Amino acid sequence: MQKSNFRFYIRVRQSLGVGAKTIHDELKSFAPRLAPSYSTVKLWYRKFKRGQKTVDDNARSGRPITQTTQNIIEIISKLIEEDPYITYDELEAESLLCRTTLHRIIHKHLKLRKITSRWVPYNLTQKNKDDRVRICQENLDKFESGKWRLYDVLTGDESWFYLKQIKRKQSNKSWIKPGQSPRTIVRRGRFDAKFMYTIFLKRSGIMHVSRLEKGKTINHESYIKETLKPLVKVIKFKRPQSGCKNLKFHHDNAKPHVHQDVIDFLEAHDLIIMDHPPYSPDLAVCDFWLFDYIKQRLSDHTSVESLDIEITKIVSEIPKYELEKTFDMWLERMRLCIKFKGDYFEHEINKS
Repeated sequence: MQKSNFRFYIRVRQSLGVGAKTIHDELKSFAPRLAPSYSTVKLWYRKFKRGQKTVDDNARSGRPITQTTQNIIEIISKLIEEDPYITYDELEAESLLCRTTLHRIIHKHLKLRKITSRWVPYNLTQKNKDDRVRICQENLDKFESGKWRLYDVLTGDESWFYLKQIKRKQSNKSWIKPGQSPRTIVRRGRFDAKFMYTIFLKRSGIMHVSRLEKGKTINHESYIKETLKPLVKVIKFKRPQSGCKNLKFHHDNAKPHVHQDVIDFLEAHDLIIMDHPPYSPDLAVCDFWLFDYIKQRLSDHTSVESLDIEITKIVSEIPKYELEKTFDMWLERMRLCIKFKGDYFEHEINKS
């Protein structure tokens, strides 16, 4: 099959509103060895989208263009705006400019740099963003006005912990001699032993650590029985005079957490439930700090009993200043959420 046949197919499918990725998949399905690459499909897709009718290559002068004019700069800018992921090879094919000229236009004139896209927990809708801003503002107003105190907040969540630990990629770097192969880390297996722990803490320290028995699942009934009842008992032991009174209870919006039975239980024990924004692990102390803090300090274990001991030891030895700093950072994260109009802001924290 000739190139022109593939290009004609791309042109027809593009005119019908089919996306470049789908067109490439279709071509690969009926001509797996001959089909053009995805970058080539994208290149011709853009040409046809801009109104090109012919499926023939543009005439070339024989030498790439090296001159930089305002018109050429605008052409390159438009190509990048249309496809932020466009490569140098694709830009060369589109513009007939040499790579040196393209580099100069992109970096000197357009002042662009190419960085890896950042991962975000969820694709937030506008309503999600509005809810994040509203709830952060409401909570902040109560803390900043003095109506609420950070010392009165009790927050917690659940997370999986493995017997076998795999650290961050950065921490797995090791020194090697010239010609020596890098050391290997075995990827965690699908069936590696893992256990779910629930941890609650205050600005003054850890309040509760529990592990879900193997084979059980968390629902609203087990959450009340295995977590909330023991937690309330600990609170009353540590605060014999006031008990749960005036404590602000914070957890995320997982289904077991927002069940009416759970709400009734918390309110019956005088716990004031704090609102938590939807899809917001970046605004939960356990998610943005505590669980990672523990996992980066864990060693490998052969039994869940020894894992219990080490997790308990790690959380009991968290310095008080770390806890205070983290709860202060929680308020700062609320401010950042408002500043960025409800969008995720982790990239701004990582800059500092």
